[in-house]
Amino acid sequence: MTTKINAAAEQAATPASPKRRRVPVWLWIAAPAAVIGFFAWEWVVSNRQVGTDNAYIKAERILIAPQVGGRVVEVAVSQNQVVKKGDLLFRIDPEPLQIALAQNEATLAYVANTTSASRAKVTGAGTSVAAKRETLAWAQRDLARMQQLASQQLVSRKMLDDARHAVAEAKTDLADAIASESEANAALSGDSHTPLQDLPGYRGAMAMLAKAKLDLAHAEVRAPVDGIVGLHDLQVGEYINVGQTAMPLVATNPIWVEANFKETELTRMHVGQQATVEVDTYPGVKWKAHVASIAPASGAEFSVLPPQNATGNWVKIVQRIPVRLEIDGADRRDAPQLRAGMSADVEVDLRDPDGGGHAGKATAAR
Repeated sequence: MTTKINAAAEQAATPASPKRRRVPVWLWIAAPAAVIGFFAWEWVVSNRQVGTDNAYIKAERILIAPQVGGRVVEVAVSQNQVVKKGDLLFRIDPEPLQIALAQNEATLAYVANTTSASRAKVTGAGTSVAAKRETLAWAQRDLARMQQLASQQLVSRKMLDDARHAVAEAKTDLADAIASESEANAALSGDSHTPLQDLPGYRGAMAMLAKAKLDLAHAEVRAPVDGIVGLHDLQVGEYINVGQTAMPLVATNPIWVEANFKETELTRMHVGQQATVEVDTYPGVKWKAHVASIAPASGAEFSVLPPQNATGNWVKIVQRIPVRLEIDGADRRDAPQLRAGMSADVEVDLRDPDGGGHAGKATAAR
């Protein structure tokens, strides 16, 4: 009896084995289908567009430098100030330039007076040549008479020598007069009737005067384009040389995006394809853009020390090619402020806008 009770107790203590659940058939089908669908979608999307987060907003950065040297007497702008084309940035002391202008004006007047004197000298030299010719002709006639009288023993030998000396002296005087006339004509480009504005000396003086006027105009340095003044420490009283950078100016237009795509991502990319740009500063705001150009070389080729792959150990690294994207409608008034250097995400639609093949265009663009 006790044995039966123990057996019953052991049977009650032993848990019943759970029923084995079967996985539904639809789950066996849906799970692989979902995985296959996900990878198929990724493949389709990767063939339709390509993106990168290695992209940055770019703008023209102009280094403002004077074209004349001098001491700064006025700084009209401060850091980060918005300026329009033609606005005054800073002014250089104009007094030395005004003195140079007055000096060149005096030089021009002196050249004009010298030219007038040269014309008068040519006239006087011509008159002198005519007089010397007449003197020579008279001396030659007198010598002929003396020779005739000397043959008849009617004059002394000294008188004949004096006549010969007079002819030689008249020839010398005539040569000097002709040389003076040639010298006067040479100052007038060989022709006394040459207009004043065609004379080399006058043209040189006019050029120096024009340069002096231009230097005086360059004493006021103005903004070449619309933009924003960058960081600078230019102060009144500072001496600045020609070509020395005074301040940077970042242009507000045009603004573009430089996206650095892997070389393996450029297979189907070409100029004209549409793109979408999202700047990290403005999450959720997207700009429409298009591919404007593709760089002819990788960024490494333009570096100061390009890689030398023919030396030492070599490891293949996928290179990046800069692609310029022009933003469509970036100049609209309600657009957020884009500043050079901002990071961005770019996606380029690799489908051709017209639906046709652009293999030839892609090859030509690259």
